[in-house]
Amino acid sequence: QVQLVESGGGLVQPGGSLRLSCAASGNIFSFRAMGWYRQAPGKEREWVATITSGGTTNYVDSLKGRFTISRDNAKNTVYLQMNSLKPEDTAVYYCNFVTIMSVSFWGQGTQVTVSS
Repeated sequence: QVQLVESGGGLVQPGGSLRLSCAASGNIFSFRAMGWYRQAPGKEREWVATITSGGTTNYVDSLKGRFTISRDNAKNTVYLQMNSLKPEDTAVYYCNFVTIMSVSFWGQGTQVTVSS
């Protein structure tokens, strides 16, 4: 089992920044990838970004240049730096962990609200 705890969400004005964190614990000794997804009200959950065990990062095209995914191996934590935030970035952001056997685990989500 893998436990994921997200933090860092909140209310921010348009143009502002937030950094989300996802701390992983449990059976995390080998993983395929970690990533972030988001779900806006009334919409389906969508993929945002992924970082593989080898450090390769991938982003949804619409967010490239504004969002950056990174990780701290010593802290078993993945981050999502979000800059130049827009109201349409408002969503619940979920951390995802995929094991080497392609089993997926999810965090509880953290709310990000972009509003003036």
